[in-house]
Amino acid sequence: MFKQGLIREYSPVFSFAARLLDLCIVVFGGVLAFYIRFDHLELTSSYELALVLGALLAAIILPLFKLYHSWRGKGLWQQIWMTTLAWGVVVLIMVLLAFGTKSGALYSRYWAASWVGIAWLGLVLVRVVVRVVFNYMRRQGLNHRHIVVVGAGTLGRNVARQLLDAQWVGYDLVSFWDDDPGLQGKEVGGIPVISCEKGCRQLENRKDYVDEIWLALPLRAEKRMQEILQLLRHSTVKIRLVPDIFGFRLLNHSITEVAGVPVLDLRASPMEGANRLIKAVEDRVLAFIILLLISPLLVIIALGVKLSSPGPVLFKQKRHGWDGKPITVYKFRTMEIHEEKDGQVTQAKKNDPRVTPFGAFLRRTSLDELPQFFNVLQGRMSIVGPRPHALAHNEMYKDQVEAYMQRHRVKPGITGWAQINGWRGETDTLDKMEKRVEYDLYYIENWSLWFDLKIIFITLFKGFVHQKAY
Repeated sequence: MFKQGLIREYSPVFSFAARLLDLCIVVFGGVLAFYIRFDHLELTSSYELALVLGALLAAIILPLFKLYHSWRGKGLWQQIWMTTLAWGVVVLIMVLLAFGTKSGALYSRYWAASWVGIAWLGLVLVRVVVRVVFNYMRRQGLNHRHIVVVGAGTLGRNVARQLLDAQWVGYDLVSFWDDDPGLQGKEVGGIPVISCEKGCRQLENRKDYVDEIWLALPLRAEKRMQEILQLLRHSTVKIRLVPDIFGFRLLNHSITEVAGVPVLDLRASPMEGANRLIKAVEDRVLAFIILLLISPLLVIIALGVKLSSPGPVLFKQKRHGWDGKPITVYKFRTMEIHEEKDGQVTQAKKNDPRVTPFGAFLRRTSLDELPQFFNVLQGRMSIVGPRPHALAHNEMYKDQVEAYMQRHRVKPGITGWAQINGWRGETDTLDKMEKRVEYDLYYIENWSLWFDLKIIFITLFKGFVHQKAY
């Protein structure tokens, strides 16, 4: 029988074995696809080179998506999705290399498609099987970790509640340690509460008492944390700190290490590392395809703008982009040429006399936004993201709406989560702007490639014509 800490004890070995297995799956998938296509296994040098290159790229790209980190406590579908994204990036790089070197003609398209599908299926099946095995082991009492939470206050109880709601992850909460005499000897949520000193004595007498100790104390209890760490100085049990940060407005919070110093990110952009690469590829590829498809429409609209009223075809305006840096945003001109005093920017209203008849049509159908796909190709904007506001509006709202400027932690977008949920058009009240910002921050906190594609898909049906677009 496996002992309880086998997987934890040999985690580096399992990690290496998982990486090696993935590379074998990639190579085996290519060989199997070759046999299916050609009915023999005598690979030519070009096919052998493709398999080696695919394996090397997989060895580099897959770890960037944290596929070999612990997935305890995370959903299976999330793991499958990250595996799909990682393999998709490998395939995309392979396709770009074949296109750039003009070597695509050397390979069978049927073979390439079969290789992609077989390898993806293998990578996913391995993870599903590992999940099933680990879950079975946990149901049998194996691969569990016994947890002690220090602090039975609000934070500690929230931690306990989440652990109890996710028992399938294999974390068993055995007790609370707390200094409150009124709680000691009692139970909180069915979990016994003892003093920290009694807990430390039990830990010294029984080495298998707990696997991890989680400190869930208020930030002001720094001195008490140091005292508890002193009590635990002879123990080799893993100690974790659960930061009491849930009263803050968090945005993509995480823990990172800078120059060897652990730091807690309270607010950060999701566009870092692999995410930034995925977003950039998504924007450039989709924008290029869309511009090719709509180029005749762009010419027709440009002629309509030019013939309907005197002035330039494009309206250019400075707005805030990523990190709050000013960018120039393009739109088809929809208004008569006019000037506003003292840099004031007046939002378009219903039946606004400045809007031309043709411009009103463009606004109602959102066709005036199409030139912003050139902004996407320039790297100034994304297809999906918070809509960019005029500089004057940012100055107006940044002190009135909490976390307003956090919208600029990603590139502004042509469409967004707020827009497809109805929060578009004129923001003539503070409540409307607050709701738009709320939806923008939700998008930033929950960004994923799938979320972007979902927003683009919904935009096709409900993102163009809208009663608030005028």
